[in-house]
Amino acid sequence: MLTLIGLGLFDELDLTLRGLEAAKNADKIYIELYTGKWSGSLENLSEMVGKHLGELTRSDLEENSDKIVEEAKDKDIVIFVQGDPLVATTHASLLIEARKKDVEIQILHNASIFSSIAETGLHIYKFGQAVTIPFQDKTKGKSPQSIYNVIANNKERDLHTLCLLDIIGEKNKYLSVSDALEILLKLEEENGKGAITKDSKVVVFSSGKSSKIFYGVVKKLLKEAFELPAVIIIPAKLHFTEKEYLELYEI
Repeated sequence: MLTLIGLGLFDELDLTLRGLEAAKNADKIYIELYTGKWSGSLENLSEMVGKHLGELTRSDLEENSDKIVEEAKDKDIVIFVQGDPLVATTHASLLIEARKKDVEIQILHNASIFSSIAETGLHIYKFGQAVTIPFQDKTKGKSPQSIYNVIANNKERDLHTLCLLDIIGEKNKYLSVSDALEILLKLEEENGKGAITKDSKVVVFSSGKSSKIFYGVVKKLLKEAFELPAVIIIPAKLHFTEKEYLELYEI
């Protein structure tokens, strides 16, 4: 059996009791930490489950996942994943491969950024398609047009846009909020549809053991230094309850 277990948003204390039980009964446990920032202790987690944790790299899952699937044919294999197991598309691909080889699958969910953004007071059902803002060196200094198109389309449909900021977990490298906002403003300058300007009000949200919410116009937020990782939310027209909630965090 192949079991994917979500670790939640902060550390090993976010592990569910069901996840802990499954890990204790596993023959072998892997953990991947490259898709986000995890503030836990591998040593403490290993002590909790009573087993060694084999750390996986991106290539282990994206290029050599067949080895893990083969192991799961006759052993109980667990993979710990930050947040919720199926938010990253890499893990969905792993499950497809496992199903094709008739390997039994179990998913134990946990909190992720997609559920925690409700803490901002914005209504979850009003979110449209999310985007990821990449490091500029990945795109040779050019911001993908698709990002702007999604934001503009969401705005036309009166939907909020969640902007995930790029991360290179292996290098502990995170795209800053100010750099991400500059990228968005550059896209606005190139397109001019009014999807986001320096006078637009946006939300900056960092989640973890101590979540922080900031609400204000882009030109003010550009001057702030935020704890990373964080996300940016570009709100659509606010419901009066959303407005009342966010104004408590306005800067």
